[in-house]
Amino acid sequence: MKRLLTVLLLFLNVLSVVAQNDVWRSDSVQEVVVTGTGTRHLLKDAPVQTEVISRKMLDSYGGKSLEDILSGLTASFAFSEGDMGSQMQLGGLGNSYILILIDGKRIHGDVGGENDLGLIDPQNIEKIEIVKGAQSALYGSDAMAGVINIITKKHRQKGLYVDNSTQYGTHNDLRQHNTLALNYGKWSSQTNFQLQRNDGWQNTAEEYAEAMVLTDSKNMTVNKFRNWQIAEHLTFQPTKKIELYADGTYYKKDIMRPRDGKHASCDVYTYDLHYNNASASVGGKWKLGGKGSLQDYVTLDVDWNMHAYYYKYTARHYDYVLLEGEEYGDQNGEWFSVAMYPGQRKLQSNQQRVMGQLKGIFHLPYNNTINAGAEYRYDHLKAPERTATGTASDWTSAVYVQDEFNKLSWLNITAGLRLVDNQNFGFRLTPKISAMASWGDWRFRLGWSQGFKTPTVKELYYRYLHVMGSSTFFNMGNTKLDPQTSNYWSANVEYRGDRLTASVTGYINKLDNMIALVNVPVGEIPAGVTTAYMGDGSDNVQARMYKNMDDARTCGVDVTLGYKFTKELSMTAAYSYLDTEANLYDAGTDQMKTVVIDGMAHHKWNASVMYNHAFSNIYKLGVNLSTRGSSKRYYENNGDGRAYQLWRINTTHDFQVSSFKIASFRLEAGIDNIFNYVDRTMRPYHLGNNTSGTTVYGKVVVRLNYGKSVKQHNLSTKQKNYYEED
Repeated sequence: MKRLLTVLLLFLNVLSVVAQNDVWRSDSVQEVVVTGTGTRHLLKDAPVQTEVISRKMLDSYGGKSLEDILSGLTASFAFSEGDMGSQMQLGGLGNSYILILIDGKRIHGDVGGENDLGLIDPQNIEKIEIVKGAQSALYGSDAMAGVINIITKKHRQKGLYVDNSTQYGTHNDLRQHNTLALNYGKWSSQTNFQLQRNDGWQNTAEEYAEAMVLTDSKNMTVNKFRNWQIAEHLTFQPTKKIELYADGTYYKKDIMRPRDGKHASCDVYTYDLHYNNASASVGGKWKLGGKGSLQDYVTLDVDWNMHAYYYKYTARHYDYVLLEGEEYGDQNGEWFSVAMYPGQRKLQSNQQRVMGQLKGIFHLPYNNTINAGAEYRYDHLKAPERTATGTASDWTSAVYVQDEFNKLSWLNITAGLRLVDNQNFGFRLTPKISAMASWGDWRFRLGWSQGFKTPTVKELYYRYLHVMGSSTFFNMGNTKLDPQTSNYWSANVEYRGDRLTASVTGYINKLDNMIALVNVPVGEIPAGVTTAYMGDGSDNVQARMYKNMDDARTCGVDVTLGYKFTKELSMTAAYSYLDTEANLYDAGTDQMKTVVIDGMAHHKWNASVMYNHAFSNIYKLGVNLSTRGSSKRYYENNGDGRAYQLWRINTTHDFQVSSFKIASFRLEAGIDNIFNYVDRTMRPYHLGNNTSGTTVYGKVVVRLNYGKSVKQHNLSTKQKNYYEED
C-alpha cells in the first residue's frame, strides 16, 4: 500500500503540472452519459464515475468482438473464452456479478454462469459506458462488480439508410453486418443482421486427459463456430409527447468440436453445441413536460427472453439418466443408460425470463431530480436431466428511488434506496450514496453502496457433469444457500480538459456469503443422487456443490490518461492494479483457507496512439497502434496463466465520392498480435491467453443514405449534444 500511495502521489503531481500548462483548445464534443444515474450528464459532470469507450475509439481500434473491444480499450477486464461463453472478470469478480445492458436492457444468455457476447454486434455499437461497483440504485443483483451499457447506433435521418460491413481474416474469420433503416412520418424501422464464423485453431496437441498426457489430441484451443442474428426495432410516435416501440431478435449459434477416434472416451468428441436465443419486447415513453435535460417522463417496458442450448451428437454416445420412479421427485430412483446417435439433438437447458419495468424521471424545485421505478422479474428454467423435477423457477420484484441534489453549483449529492423482494429470500433494503465536488476542470468523487444478490435458479437447482483433464466433477445446486451482500467504497480524482484527461480511482469491494463451487464429502450429496452418476462410466467422480464462502475482498486502483498532441494525433493509456482474497473451504483439511479469486491478475494495462489526417475532401486516413497486456493470472487448482503483451495496428481509409453524395465507403486493414505471441501450455491449463498468433484482416464498409438529416436547432455543439433527446 505504501508503494501504491507513492505512485498515486507522483501521478497526481505530474497531472497538476501538466494541467497548469493546458492552454490548447479544440472543438471536440463532450460525451453525454446516462448509465450511472439514469439521467443525462456531460461525462465530466457525471456524479457517478463513468468510463466511456466512444464511437471515435471504436472506429479507430476496429475490434471484431465485444471481448476484443473491452480487453483492448480498458484495463479493468479479463477474459477466458470457452464454448459456453466468455468467462469475464471485472474488479476480481466474474460474470454473474457483472450486469450487461443493451440500451439499458439486460442481456439474456447466461449458460453455466457465462455470457455469450456473440449476441452483441460490434458493428452496431455507438459507444459503451462502464460503471464499476454496485454504485446505482437503478440496478439490482447482477451489478456487484459493475454495469456495462452497450448503446447501439440510432439512424434518425428522414428517408432510407442502408449499410453493409464485411470483414475477413485469418482462420476463415468472417464478420458480416447489415443495417436497413427507414424513417417515414410517425413511423421508423431499423433492421440489423449479423453473421460471424471462424474455423478455430489449435495452439498445442498436448492435453492432460484419461490420467495421462496426450501428445496427439485433436481438441482445439478455440473450436470452429458460426452464429447469426436478426433484430428488428419499430417505433411509432402518435404525438410529440408519446413514443411507442416494439422489437425482437432471433439468434442461432453452432460450435463444431472435432471427433477423435483414438481418444473416443473423451465426451467432448461425441457432440457439438447448438444455441437458440430469442427476445421480444414492447414499451413506450410519455413526456410529461420540460425541455432537453430537464425533461420529465415515464417509461414502461415489458420483455421476454429465451436462451436454450442443445447437444448435437456426432457419434454414438451413452448418457446416464436418473430414473426417479413414477414421477420426478421420488427419492428412490436409479440410473440407467440411454444411447444417442449421430444427428440426434437433446435439450440441456432452456432459460426463459419475463421482465416488466416502470420508471419515471421528475425534476423538482430546489435542484432535485428524482428517478423512481419498479420492476418485476420471473425466471424459468427447463432442464429435464439437470434438475430434480425437470423445471425450476424464481421471481424477484423491486422498487427504487434515487435523488440527485444540486443545491450548490459545485456539489452534487446522489442518494438512493432499493427494496428487493425475492420468492425464496424475502425483503432486503440496500442504500447507495455518492458525492462529487467540482473545481474548474477537476472533479472529486466519493461513493459507498451496498449490493444484494440472491442465488440464481441454477445455483439453487442445477446439476451437471463437468470433465476437466483427468478429473470428472459432479456439480450440484444447493437450496440452502444464503444471499450474497457487498459493501463497495470508491474514491476518484479526475481532470478533464480539452487537451488532457486523466483519472485515478481507488476502490474496495467486500462481499459476504460469496457463492462458489467447492468440494464436498459424499455425505453431503442429496438423497437420490449417488456417486454412481458417471457420465464417462467410471467411478472417479468428485462431488462439488455451490456453497457460501465466509467472505471475499477485492481492492484496486484504476488509472486512465488521454492526451491530444494535435488535432490529428492523440493517445490513451490505462492501468489497473487488483488484489483479491477469499475464504475457501478445503475438504482435505476440513478448514477454511485464504486464497486469491481465480483469474486474478495484479496488473493489466493498455495504450493506443491514434492518427487521423484528411488528405482531401475525398480521402481520410486513420492509423491506430495499440498494445495490451497482463501479468500472471492466478488459479487455485489448475496452475497460473502466463503473463503476456500483445501489439496491434489498425488502419482506416474513408472515401467520399463528391459526385455520389449519398454514398460513403471505408476500407479497413490490420494486423493483430504483431509479434506472434502464442501460449502453448497443454490443455486444460492454458489459462493466460488463447490467441493463435499473428492474424491479419480486412474490412469493406459501404453506407447509403437516401434522405435528409433531421433539422438541428441553432445551438452550440456542446448544447446540441447535451440537450438532444434519448
